[in-house]
Amino acid sequence: MDFTEKDIKQIEAHGLTVSAIKQQIEQFKQGVNYSNISSVATIDDGIIVPTYLEVDEYVKFFDQEKDSLSIVKFVPASGAATRMFKFLFQFLKEYNPVIQSLNAYINRNSLKDLPLFLIALEKFPFYNTVLEQIKSNGIEYSSLNPNQKAQVFVNAMLEETQLNFGSFPKGLFPFHKYNNDISTAFEEHLFEMAFYGSKKGPLKLHFTISEVHRDKFTKEFKRIEERVEDITGFAYDISFSYQHQSTDTIALTTKNEPFRDEDGRLHFRPAGHGALLKNLNAIDADLIFISNIDNVVVKHYKAEVAKYKKVLAALLVKTRDKVFYYINQLKEKELHEDALNEIGDFLSKKLNFSISEEFEKYSHKYKIEYLFEALNRPIRVCGMVKNEGEPGGGPFWVKDESGRLSLQIVESAQVNKKDKEQKRILETATHFNPVDIVCSIKDYKGDTFDLQEYVDHKAAFITMKTKVGKDIKALELPGLWNGSMAYWNTIFVEVPINTFNPVKTVNDLLKPTHQLN
Repeated sequence: MDFTEKDIKQIEAHGLTVSAIKQQIEQFKQGVNYSNISSVATIDDGIIVPTYLEVDEYVKFFDQEKDSLSIVKFVPASGAATRMFKFLFQFLKEYNPVIQSLNAYINRNSLKDLPLFLIALEKFPFYNTVLEQIKSNGIEYSSLNPNQKAQVFVNAMLEETQLNFGSFPKGLFPFHKYNNDISTAFEEHLFEMAFYGSKKGPLKLHFTISEVHRDKFTKEFKRIEERVEDITGFAYDISFSYQHQSTDTIALTTKNEPFRDEDGRLHFRPAGHGALLKNLNAIDADLIFISNIDNVVVKHYKAEVAKYKKVLAALLVKTRDKVFYYINQLKEKELHEDALNEIGDFLSKKLNFSISEEFEKYSHKYKIEYLFEALNRPIRVCGMVKNEGEPGGGPFWVKDESGRLSLQIVESAQVNKKDKEQKRILETATHFNPVDIVCSIKDYKGDTFDLQEYVDHKAAFITMKTKVGKDIKALELPGLWNGSMAYWNTIFVEVPINTFNPVKTVNDLLKPTHQLN
């Protein structure tokens, strides 16, 4: 495929190369590799369930160790709040109070989300803000009938010339109300980290955001900084980064031709959260906590959430220390076969690493090299919650092209659902991924791994999107906790469902973990 000189200049200005774009187009044409899931990861077969006694021991261990560690919380926060209001945008588009009553509209369309939203209006943290907006419009809200109230309220929320909530970054949207204070998800992450951050310096949080929202986040931090520091007793070091333009991918038409905007320019798209691997790789810390921006709770529940963060972190520290101990033995000592077998047992039983069936036949020297390579990788400990029908990836044993099994977080889109057996395994998952991860990305010498070396580049996604009403094909890089961590050493741990409290729709803010009363 040939590009014009204008195309080439645009590609290079985007931080990309023509050869990289041609590779992307070829990947579109060939399709992506589906994950070959061998079986579901379950309790005692890939998922650890700590006892109550072990939970207490892990918490105590982490509390003893945390001040000797550099810790950063890494929060992907680029998402807009738009999807939270999908059913409300639909309501504004379809409903006309002159033609039909609100009840008739709800019943005719068998709606559930809208009536729940309208009944519980006063429980939302933004309720008074919306009323003030309506009042500023010169409308006497209390004098309206129920049909008009619903339309006027939602219009004030979403209209571009009014509050325009749909344009908010999700991290800065009002999530919780404490008396007269409104708290955003961004603020709640600051409070949460006070429960498990190190006391030896400022608490460090890193948010990946859209560059256009940087000033908004900076302004919000300045607004809340003094109050949060007074309440928690901690100082904060907040940093931001953006999804690199050079990780964008080209969009194609359904005929695998480059999609062009109205001005004839090539159309590039952000390549999903897998593009944040570069951002993660730039973090300098012993421990990195990863969680999504919308998975927060009101203050009553924070201690319980933090307890299991500590469990994951303690298990990671203990595992990492053992890994470093074994690596130093491999580097410095002449080990006997028994010692090599001990390390092999640790890899297979504690790190879920499938040792080659040919291992016993290897020379002594090659056994040492093999074990060193298997140990010397980034480590992640991932919380898993029992499957209660929430969307998201799940824990599976996956077989690679060489036949080796490994623990992976697999999204539904990565599975060939036309294959009955693959579909059956997918549907029998007992747990799913809440994005509750603690990881170590430094090696035994204290140097940061090059995380690109541990990516399964074939684990990309091809999805269908729309642009100006036209279907386009989009290529997403291997997900940050999916294919981008495919060759990490992995441990899955069951955590309680109450540690998972995402806000996917505005009505999720009505759940107990998001309500003070």
